[in-house]
Amino acid sequence: MTVQQQAGEFDYVIVGAGSAGCVLADRLTEDEQSTVLLLEYGGSDRSIFIQMPSALAIPMNTKRYNWGYHSESEPGLGGRSLHTPRGKVLGGSSSINGLVYIRGNAFDFESWVEQGAAGWGYRDVLPYFKRAEHRAEGGDEYRGSAGPLGTRYGTLANPLHQAWLDAAVQAGYARTSDINGFRQEGFGRMDMTVDGGVRASAANAYLRRARERRNLEVRTKALVTCIDFEGQRACGVQYLRAGSTQQVRARRAVIVSTGPINTPQLLKLSGVGPAAELKALGIPLVCDLPGVGENLQDHLEFYFQQACLEPVSLYSSMSPLAKLRIGMRWMLFKDGLGGTNHFETCGFIRSNAGIQYPDIEYHFLPVAVTYDGSSLASEHGFQAHVGPMHSKSRGWVRLRSSDPREYPEIRFNYLSHPDDMVEMRQCVRLTRELFAQPAFDRYRGREMQPGPGVHSDAEIDAFVRAKVESAYHPSCSCKMGSAADPLAVVDNEARVFGLENLRVVDSSIMPSITNGNLNAPTIMIAEKMSDHIRGKAPLPPSTAPFYEASNWRTQQR
Repeated sequence: MTVQQQAGEFDYVIVGAGSAGCVLADRLTEDEQSTVLLLEYGGSDRSIFIQMPSALAIPMNTKRYNWGYHSESEPGLGGRSLHTPRGKVLGGSSSINGLVYIRGNAFDFESWVEQGAAGWGYRDVLPYFKRAEHRAEGGDEYRGSAGPLGTRYGTLANPLHQAWLDAAVQAGYARTSDINGFRQEGFGRMDMTVDGGVRASAANAYLRRARERRNLEVRTKALVTCIDFEGQRACGVQYLRAGSTQQVRARRAVIVSTGPINTPQLLKLSGVGPAAELKALGIPLVCDLPGVGENLQDHLEFYFQQACLEPVSLYSSMSPLAKLRIGMRWMLFKDGLGGTNHFETCGFIRSNAGIQYPDIEYHFLPVAVTYDGSSLASEHGFQAHVGPMHSKSRGWVRLRSSDPREYPEIRFNYLSHPDDMVEMRQCVRLTRELFAQPAFDRYRGREMQPGPGVHSDAEIDAFVRAKVESAYHPSCSCKMGSAADPLAVVDNEARVFGLENLRVVDSSIMPSITNGNLNAPTIMIAEKMSDHIRGKAPLPPSTAPFYEASNWRTQQR
């Protein structure tokens, strides 16, 4: 590749201004002696549709803000290809996501340690979750009150939320006072990344304040095409911008934060990855790392939808005139229905006895609609988004060619492990039981989906294969672990094995996917890694306890 322009030298070059990259740009520039360049292929996030929480479906489906990836044809889904949205804008996916704030279960992080990620247990990561957060309801042993990332609860103004919580108790499940605190298991309120009625993206929370510092430079519309090496040392990157190829040097580190799809693609384009794959494409090998692009994980979910007998759902707010009123109120006051993502209650349960901690997540929504807003029911309704958290299926991200502008092959291998469908069947049956409780008697109409004809294993399997969707949580494609793990790509300080001055910091380095949505743990990862990169002592470990059901070996609830 011919370099047409030298574009400077910095201590750190961060590739990707998403959930992790914005955090790193902020934390690394706290050191006034360090210079940082942040490169982002997308552009500005200054759009009402990004900033207004309830408009979340619009940026998620706008080509200007979304890479627009799709999986390959998935055999386990009858050959369907699923949408895999990734943010292409300042803030990355935190600017186009559903604004749900779920940290994960404490046992997720205990599992990371068991998989070779030393120093990433719950006691180690909790202080960084707290450092990141300023919670509208205040801080405590588990929650932060002074961090940059705003979180809050919804108002629960819609009566269907209370019916959902009451039904869970009637079904024998516990209420939890804080799913992000001592006890995730149970049903309770769901936090959202909304601050002052506005989306609390990583760009709003971290990058906006970092850009006030003179030691940070942000360049947008920059497509990084490869990492430059001198021997085994990363020394900079090349990128396309304004029609020319530019080169920038990094004195201390190149940090790749482009996410679970783009990160393995960039590493492979740069000669870092499985030797055979790179050789087949004519890419010179810099470091043979078989795990780059492997171990890809995601959450699947489906919408369990009920018609509503009373006109209390959000269906009344879906007309153009109603949306105009909502938008005007939000623009004037930053409140009302425009200031919420409407995911205000949730649940985490175990699918069967013998499961140590929750493996099913619920988002409750007081309207019948698809997550991306592409399909709205023609009547009042409500739904639960439900899906397993611990899928055993594994996929990959692989190059189609050596052209950085060509999208890679993404294959999740959804439902390829037989245990995954067993959990999906439980999702149908346990949700149907919840909606059958007395709390929903006054509201419950016909079952819209899956429908009255879906009961046997075969019927449920067919429904799932036809209707299940991605929850938009791709991750784990450059896993963190020990040098003895043949699939590990980075160590516990995000350093790429076999190379110098190259780190990966984003959700791709998760050893395994966490319970719930991934924005919160991705921000935590960047918070913690920023201390490792700066050579700072880690925050003191937490001594806060966490919940484990005493009856998990013998009972489902």
